[in-house]
Amino acid sequence: MKEAVFVKRNTEKWHEYESTPAHDPDQLTERFIELTDDLSYARTFYPKSTVTRYLNGVAAQFHQKLYSNRQEDRNRIAAFWKYELPLLLFESRFKLLYSFLFFFGACILGWLSAAHDDTYVRLIMGDAYVNQTLENIKNGDPLAIYGGTGQADMFMQITVNNIKVSFVAFALGAFFSFGTIAVLFQNGVMLGSFQYFFFERDLLLTSVLKIWIHGTLEISAIVIAGSAGLVMGHSLLFPGTYSRLESFKQGAKKGMKIVIGLVPVFIAAGFLESFITRLTLHPVVSSVIIIASALFIVWYFVLYPRKIYRQTTLS
Repeated sequence: MKEAVFVKRNTEKWHEYESTPAHDPDQLTERFIELTDDLSYARTFYPKSTVTRYLNGVAAQFHQKLYSNRQEDRNRIAAFWKYELPLLLFESRFKLLYSFLFFFGACILGWLSAAHDDTYVRLIMGDAYVNQTLENIKNGDPLAIYGGTGQADMFMQITVNNIKVSFVAFALGAFFSFGTIAVLFQNGVMLGSFQYFFFERDLLLTSVLKIWIHGTLEISAIVIAGSAGLVMGHSLLFPGTYSRLESFKQGAKKGMKIVIGLVPVFIAAGFLESFITRLTLHPVVSSVIIIASALFIVWYFVLYPRKIYRQTTLS
């Protein structure tokens, strides 16, 4: 192909690529590939031509844009954890408080119900679990149930299940928050009755030092997932100046970001339950893990968001 024909066929495309920037990464990549194909052709047949130098310059610009996009993607991920999620958590702070109060109230109800009804724990936890735990207590290892499964399998099962529970707690917020409240209530009642079961047998401290090694992160994440569901439910109940559909879309997006932000917490909780809870640890070591987990939750999900909010408002 003669150089003039080659230039005539492609000039309009090249000018369009230069004058109309591509913001979509896939489109940018596609254009870069086409330019490098044209450049390769020009280098082969017109190595000393001005069109070759021109295409080399344009391709270099597109390469720089692609590199910048990759940098922005990496920065975007870091910015999500450092700024976007904390600011969203601060915006949703009252939903988190309500979620905690619903859950804590259900825990108290579960505790009191178990205290006044001997069959209540069996109703909530199931006969098989209660009978196995009673047998373990007889054998001198009341929490042996945490060592009965392979560590890797247990880690996968627990992590997937915890993530599933958090997404259910969030998704049911679509029912005007009532579904989320029901999940918080169910889990809170289970926890309260479960802890009373050990308290009744003078094993409360033993259970706390064992279960809350992973439970601090796990329970906290369920409560935070509940706040995500309340965010979505609130957007339906109180759309404000938006249409109900638009408000719901915004609430669902915000809630989903909160739940996604909890995935590392559930992974850490699954790891602790699968590999650490089963160990016989000194009470001091267990206490350190529990306190460190609690401090992290309070810092990242309560205190840090307030700090970031103040920084952004003052800047």
